[in-house]
Amino acid sequence: MRRVVVTGLGLVTPLGGDVDTTWANILAGKSGAGPITRFDASDQKCTIACEVKPADHEYGFDANRRVDHKVQRQVDPFIVYGIDAAGQALEDAGLTEMSDELKERTGCSIGSGIGGLPGIESESLVLAERGPGRVSPHFVHGRLINLISGQVSIKYGLMGPNHAVVTACSTGAHSIGDAARMIKDDDADIMLAGGAEGTINPLGVAGFAQARALNMSMNDRPTEASRPYDKNRDGFVMGEGAGVVVLEEYEHAKARGATIYAEVVGYGLSGDAYHVTAPHPEGRGAELAMRMALKKAGMGPGDIDYVNAHGTSTMADTIELAAVKRVLGDDLTGASMSSTKSAIGHLLGGAGAVESIFCILAMRDQIVPPTLNLDDPDDGTEGVDLVPHTAKKRQVKAVLNNSFGFGGTNASLIMKQAD
Repeated sequence: MRRVVVTGLGLVTPLGGDVDTTWANILAGKSGAGPITRFDASDQKCTIACEVKPADHEYGFDANRRVDHKVQRQVDPFIVYGIDAAGQALEDAGLTEMSDELKERTGCSIGSGIGGLPGIESESLVLAERGPGRVSPHFVHGRLINLISGQVSIKYGLMGPNHAVVTACSTGAHSIGDAARMIKDDDADIMLAGGAEGTINPLGVAGFAQARALNMSMNDRPTEASRPYDKNRDGFVMGEGAGVVVLEEYEHAKARGATIYAEVVGYGLSGDAYHVTAPHPEGRGAELAMRMALKKAGMGPGDIDYVNAHGTSTMADTIELAAVKRVLGDDLTGASMSSTKSAIGHLLGGAGAVESIFCILAMRDQIVPPTLNLDDPDDGTEGVDLVPHTAKKRQVKAVLNNSFGFGGTNASLIMKQAD
């Protein structure tokens, strides 16, 4: 049996343009939320978001470090975020220089939930106002979801599996799980895996607001708006960014002396078969995914020390918690569970990958990130350590990460400290 480990990490988030900055701000209880600056949102029902900050910000993102200016002009932000996060992960893993033979055994599995919505919106206006002859020749390949994997593979010469998952808000987790399977099946020895999103634009914000998914009651208090498991929650805050990990076959990683952060041991996926946007009211799909992940990992409920919840700050929070309670049972009392979306918002297709990295860092540093704004916990949260307000030092040997998306698509990942 080929084992799969994590040997590199890369992040672009509303709290930092790299792993160390983001993680330090998460543990410090900072929020990436604020008024939308990307466009004039004064006519929107929701005027707040968790934006990736500009390079001159205290924890901003400088695209020029890893993404060519020509590429930046041609593609949407989600691709830029994904390319940079992938570059960070490769650098962290010590894999920026590879032999041609190794490049043939290295692939990409980086997806997005929505993809190039800003470019679709802007080019549709060009078409309407200036005609088809003025539409950009880069329009199609600058918006396609698989072009993160495509651009990364071209930049680094990676000729292994070239894959792109599109499963709404489960994308990042599915990308990692699928890539781990490819390594186990001997399709590759190394995979870059994760997700990215960049849809903070007028059409994206308006669409989610009309679907009543966004918080629209705290436009004057953006840092308080994302409040998972709180009685006063009123929808999620849209975020953006990317998370990419380097997955590697264990013996391959060990032979080259790589730093091994964690081992991917369980991957569960399921469908609610219930509703386009609402989760199953009993969380049956979520429960199935978690149970499958535990089975694949060969672990019991008592082995899980930390759960990074999907926890979007919507009515689905209590449904997820009920499902986690059924799966972990009494062992949940010995675990901690938090939602980092309270700090960085909901990164949609990037969420599962970014949150998986937070899980890995929790094991590395033996500390779990907090759930911000948990001032009045919801009914049913009694006896559950939701890590309110402040990060918590504790033993973390194994973690469970949940991601659920529109269409009833569910993914659960289990990672543990590598032996």
